[in-house]
Amino acid sequence: MFSMDRRLVGGIVALALVLLVAGTAYLEREELVSASAPAVVPASADNWGLSFQQEGAAPVGNASAADLARYDAYYLGDTGKKVIYLTFDCGYENGYTAQILDTLKKHQAPATFFVVGHMIESAPELICRMAEEGHIVGNHTYHHPDMSAISDQASFQKELDDLAALYQETTGQELPKFYRPPQGKYSEENLRQAQALGYKTIFWSLAYVDWYVDDQPTAEQAYAKLLPRIHDGAIVLLHSTSQTNAEILDDLLTKWEDMGYTFASLEDLPASRPEGEV
Repeated sequence: MFSMDRRLVGGIVALALVLLVAGTAYLEREELVSASAPAVVPASADNWGLSFQQEGAAPVGNASAADLARYDAYYLGDTGKKVIYLTFDCGYENGYTAQILDTLKKHQAPATFFVVGHMIESAPELICRMAEEGHIVGNHTYHHPDMSAISDQASFQKELDDLAALYQETTGQELPKFYRPPQGKYSEENLRQAQALGYKTIFWSLAYVDWYVDDQPTAEQAYAKLLPRIHDGAIVLLHSTSQTNAEILDDLLTKWEDMGYTFASLEDLPASRPEGEV
């Protein structure tokens, strides 16, 4: 009886560890992606992941920039310049987006806000402000599903089209053709599907665990991730629901500026060019 109980406890502990890893793998998988792992676009579903190998240098993704370029997809921008592309994922309004917009205006820093249907429906005034102040509003899908589980083009397209239609209804403008897969879950077929609809798929090269609203990192913890790992051509992912991000953003942008960085729009990304193509 005792041995059975011990096996049961062991199984529960093992399951808990699996769930913990799965829950935290979303943004920062550098511990899970081997530095020697092949950087290819997975044919089956996968999560976007990064391996940080050298401070101040661009990380290695679990798909290479050249492989992603075949599908107009990016995780890095212009790595030949000290430039940063700021992006925010916006699942809902948590009271900090206006402050973030104020800070971006102060620094004259363009950004891209990847939004879902709920964000547009619940905070249309903020969506309009984003557009009016020159930021890109990107497509994060209408319902925020696991898009890698959607295999047919019609269903994939509906998620993006419904969000684009709501944006146009709200702002009177067409939604810019930038797409970010919810939770970073994607497949090679997803990249093809987005490309067929005229979208650029945007991953990221720097992020940190900022999305737990009831367990926010301290400013020091945020800086420990965001300062040493910044690099030329970085596409930075932050969550607009984060109180820490709103509070440190002014100082963070100043610190990056002091390091010699400027901020650019995703509209300024270099043209995709697969490896070997002149």
